[in-house]
Amino acid sequence: MTGPYIAVVGGGDRLPAAQRRSAEAVGRAVAEAGAVLVCGGLGGVMEAACRGAHAGGGLTVGILPGRERGEANPHVDVAIPTGLGEARNALVVRCADAVVALAGEFGTLSEIALALQAGIPVVGLDTWELGRGGGPLPVDPVVRAGDPARAVALAVELARTARAAR
Repeated sequence: MTGPYIAVVGGGDRLPAAQRRSAEAVGRAVAEAGAVLVCGGLGGVMEAACRGAHAGGGLTVGILPGRERGEANPHVDVAIPTGLGEARNALVVRCADAVVALAGEFGTLSEIALALQAGIPVVGLDTWELGRGGGPLPVDPVVRAGDPARAVALAVELARTARAAR
């Protein structure tokens, strides 16, 4: 596929139903935009986003922490086992032209930081707010979106701009 690669990152298996629905809507929007969905390949946000991408006719790539392709959720088309554990978070974001971060815990925070450090744009949907020294950063480097469709539209736009600048 020639469309942008959009990483979708967020919480694991203990995901509230509203976040699961948002993740599925993000995945569907990624597919409908002609983009490839990249994720960590497991449950929670990753599985819901992959389910949505499949419903929208898209392609999903799961970069797995373990060594077995069978660990991937059933909606991953291309499973890449790494054996790297959480260090695979760096690969998830480095494969992407942009990242959509949905809610999440510390693993999501690490993916946000790794993406920003690499100059990969991040769109946040009800996710971490970054600050330094007890206050907000002068400019929040995460682009905020209020709903799944807007998050993906922003991510695709930022991805295309970033790719054109290379």
